Amino acid sequence: MKLLFSRNPNPRLAVATARYLKADVAFEFASPTAPGQAERYRALNPNLTLPILVGSGWSLWEADAIACRLSRDTHSDFWRTGDDEPEMIRWLSWGKENFARACDMVHFERGTKQRWGLGPIDKALVEEGLRLFHITAVILETELSKREWLVGNSVSYADFRMATFLAFNDVARLPLEDYPSVSRWYRRLEDIEAWRDPFKGLEAPPLPLVNSLSD
Repeated sequence: MKLLFSRNPNPRLAVATARYLKADVAFEFASPTAPGQAERYRALNPNLTLPILVGSGWSLWEADAIACRLSRDTHSDFWRTGDDEPEMIRWLSWGKENFARACDMVHFERGTKQRWGLGPIDKALVEEGLRLFHITAVILETELSKREWLVGNSVSYADFRMATFLAFNDVARLPLEDYPSVSRWYRRLEDIEAWRDPFKGLEAPPLPLVNSLSD
């Protein structure tokens, strides 16, 4: 199998998952939206987004689906099954619609738009993202004050997914320090090498630098 990726948030999540699981995959840096590349990738993912997991005669897109497949293939409980599966899916669903969405809103304005020259920072959207961040971080803070990980007694994909955009907090500048239990949880994630440096040893051009932090 081959995992097509870039350094953007969701592809990074997929690479971190694959490396944590020590999955038997090859890694290939890809750019489906680069000039002349669309048709090459459209058959693999009609959305022309990454990540994409490619096998013999098939492809699978979306980071969550790829994490599920790789966890099954490696016989790991990283993607929880059994009695813990509903709990994990609850956090995946809630995170993507709440905490991770808030992080994404701020990161898109302060990070993505500035990296790729997509226009000035929309301060109103940053403020809305920060408002949602604080509302949802309070909920996470309460939960993580009682446990080290979101599901059970060990790290799971729910933790990786919830933290998708925190790996880019050098530019998003979300006030994680306001929430000590969330901060401790994220430091535990950064102790995992596959999360901290998923691209180690891979051919992966760095993201463009963010030059403006004027907001």
